[in-house]
Amino acid sequence: MIPKVFKEVIDLGDGREISIETGKLAKQAHGSVVVKSGKCMLLCTLVSNYKQSDVDFLPLTVDYREKFAAAGRYPGGFFKREARPSDGEVLTMRLVDRVLRPLFPKDYHAETQVMIQLMSHDPEVMPEAMAGLAASAAIQLSDVPFETPISEARVGRINGEFIINPTRAQLEESDIDMMIGASADSVMMVEGEMLEISEEEMAEAIKFAHEAIKVQCAAQVRLAEAFGKKETREYEGEREDEAVEQRVKALTYDKVYAVAKQASAKHERSAAFDAIKEEVKASFTEEELEDFGDLVSKYFYKAEKAAIRDLTLNEGLRLDGRKTDEIRPIWCEVDYLPSTHGSSIFTRGETQALATVTLGTSREANQIDMPSFEGEERFYLHYNFPPFSTGEARPLRGTSRREVGHGNLAQRALKNMVPSDCPYTVRVVSEILESNGSSSMATVCAGTMALMDAGVQLKKPVSGIAMGLITDVESGKYAVLSDILGDEDHLGDMDFKVTGTADGITACQMDIKVKGLSYEILVNALKQARDGRLHILGLITDTISEPNTDVKEHSPKMITRRIPNEFIGALIGPGGKVIQEMQKETGTTIVINEDPVTEEGIVEILGVGNEGIAAVQAKIDSILFKPQVGSVYEVKVIKMLDFGAVVEYLEAPGNEVLLHVSELAWERTENVSDVVNMGDVFDVKYFGTDPKTRKEKVSRKAILPKPEGYVARPPRERDDRKPRDNRGRDNRRDDRKPREKRD
Repeated sequence: MIPKVFKEVIDLGDGREISIETGKLAKQAHGSVVVKSGKCMLLCTLVSNYKQSDVDFLPLTVDYREKFAAAGRYPGGFFKREARPSDGEVLTMRLVDRVLRPLFPKDYHAETQVMIQLMSHDPEVMPEAMAGLAASAAIQLSDVPFETPISEARVGRINGEFIINPTRAQLEESDIDMMIGASADSVMMVEGEMLEISEEEMAEAIKFAHEAIKVQCAAQVRLAEAFGKKETREYEGEREDEAVEQRVKALTYDKVYAVAKQASAKHERSAAFDAIKEEVKASFTEEELEDFGDLVSKYFYKAEKAAIRDLTLNEGLRLDGRKTDEIRPIWCEVDYLPSTHGSSIFTRGETQALATVTLGTSREANQIDMPSFEGEERFYLHYNFPPFSTGEARPLRGTSRREVGHGNLAQRALKNMVPSDCPYTVRVVSEILESNGSSSMATVCAGTMALMDAGVQLKKPVSGIAMGLITDVESGKYAVLSDILGDEDHLGDMDFKVTGTADGITACQMDIKVKGLSYEILVNALKQARDGRLHILGLITDTISEPNTDVKEHSPKMITRRIPNEFIGALIGPGGKVIQEMQKETGTTIVINEDPVTEEGIVEILGVGNEGIAAVQAKIDSILFKPQVGSVYEVKVIKMLDFGAVVEYLEAPGNEVLLHVSELAWERTENVSDVVNMGDVFDVKYFGTDPKTRKEKVSRKAILPKPEGYVARPPRERDDRKPRDNRGRDNRRDDRKPREKRD
């Protein structure tokens, strides 16, 4: 039976379109769609259990995978099978998860899995830009409770013109690369990198993307109606008890308000809140706690959140006593670790990041091998968040998605400030040693200082700040919070991180929880963030005002040279013998790459000591040496022969040539040693390759004055130029005498 297929098409302009269809694939999933643009096809499925899980949160899993077969390729490595997700896939999962999660009901706790798979790849289409659309469309076709359709769009800008879902080639020319997630009514997520744009330009990019998202949301509604929108499933929600809620609020609100109003440190404040919670519980009998103890905890946190938010909105005060635009105390230090190539400490309040920089060759570049993209990163940043940073003890289970996401944000903030002609591969590692509010922004600040300490010539220093927002829809009040604490991150309506130089924004990440946030509030928040960034930037530059002029004494120095491709083989030698011996003798690392554009070899020479680098350069000069016809060169005798002397060019050691005995002097020379001896240094003139002997010819006598009365010997004449064989004998057999037979 031929399946009935339902389809909607979205026009992107410029002849491009996105289609969403359902009814053909994965029909046992609760919702499934195929999203297609060009030759790129994503299959997205949704399954959500009908039984609620025994947890107090939504166990949602968003999984995005790119199949190598989609690009006609084999997975790399020994096992030819897709394994753990790449960082690129993890970042796409996070982009989708952050928009979907807030739109499920708060009391919906069923195990839910969204799986998005790249089934066909188109080099002109970046699939992650359609992942959010695919996920939302699959949910709309199911009976899972979900507030409203959403979508995500990528926006770029070339020559002042915005583009929706640009190609990878277009992104290379763009000064903006942002992903925006939104419903038809509200922007919910923003993440991206920019080339020092203004706050107003960023808001304009968000508006442009939102208009495209509205069209994509409408297409999902039409598809669901055509398919036959299912009734939302019934599920057993969380218990509610208004009497218990009011009782807990009456016991909690004022006490929490009073504690929050006192300026206290994180652990003191947490202990005080815990004490209040225990008092509230103690006011209930054991029977009551047995009946609705879970509600007591739930309503306590609700009252706690309300009290802290009201304190900020009513009095402009925060948990640690700061004003809304005040930054916590900051101290910085560089060159803290003696053996690293660069290091720094950035401490802001109770958040601390220790950053290190390591310099290497192109061999240390971070290789990216995905079906949708192959390449390498010569600058990359890794972020580590150990449990002790928050005073916890928990098992380490590899790099978390959060660590990948925070590291990527800091990398995007800094990467465009690293000069394109930086010869090194640069790795920055941020170790979070304390955390209470935006360790990713502390990473940006620490990374900036560590790079400058390492001698990387940053174009401009970069700082970052995490901002919060608290709003009251009824009263119209709102408060923008600079440099938020960890607690403020959870209770606010917007968490946004902004990085930039003194001249503009370089990266951002926003999660907006309030519906219908006005662009006026957004721009005001971004401007307050700019003031905070500049304040932090001033403290950074007070610690280290500009990059060190050179790398540290123990750091590797690097020289990059270009050589004609024809000399690469000579530099490597048979079986790598020449290059291996050079590295061993000089204590350097030599890497050779080919530039397909210029058809040249790029030679990277890395070494701690300048002597070793100089020795390698001299060897390369020797290999590249080509004497010019008619030029005079200084040479040294390195070998004596009966018919001449072997001499070595002093400016290119290792390059040898035979100086024939006849070219030593104008006078007839019987013995070579009558004119020159081992180790003698003198000048010779280069005549190129002799066409008769096919050997290079140099002459000492050519640059000496002729002796007075010198007469050149006339060339020997041959009678009637008889044809001769290759031994100089007469070839005409009738002139030869018969060979006598031997006895």
